[in-house]
Amino acid sequence: MQNKFLSILNIIILCLIVFAVSVFFVENAQLIGFVLVGLSIVCVISLIPFGIKLKSIQPDIMFGIIDNGILAIMAVIGGHFAGAAGAIIGGVVGNAITDAIAGIFEGYSSEKCRTNNINEERTILKSAVGKMAGCLFGAGIVLIFFGLIKF
Repeated sequence: MQNKFLSILNIIILCLIVFAVSVFFVENAQLIGFVLVGLSIVCVISLIPFGIKLKSIQPDIMFGIIDNGILAIMAVIGGHFAGAAGAIIGGVVGNAITDAIAGIFEGYSSEKCRTNNINEERTILKSAVGKMAGCLFGAGIVLIFFGLIKF
């Protein structure tokens, strides 16, 4: 019970940190991608006290990278062509599409882990933080790219 409580507490603290830091940097288009990548690293580091190895959350990270990476592309393009409404529609439609695509890669990665005898058992902490880290990393890389090409 204590481990579940600490897991949920860790997730809540990470959510608050991600929210606060993102709000602080939201106006800085040049840095926000790097900030999101940094926050993804903070998420992974938060797992160290729990003894969770990076390989065991690989499927969740893969899901998040693909999920939010493609979603960010669709939201940026939607926003570019149709303003806020385009960004919202791009994000909503992008999320539905990317959940399906990312699920394929998450399933493949899980099967590969099991084949290689890597314990990828799903827990509250592994699933939540792995997906959060992957989502932040995927979106961060996309935003860095769009920032570099001045889109």
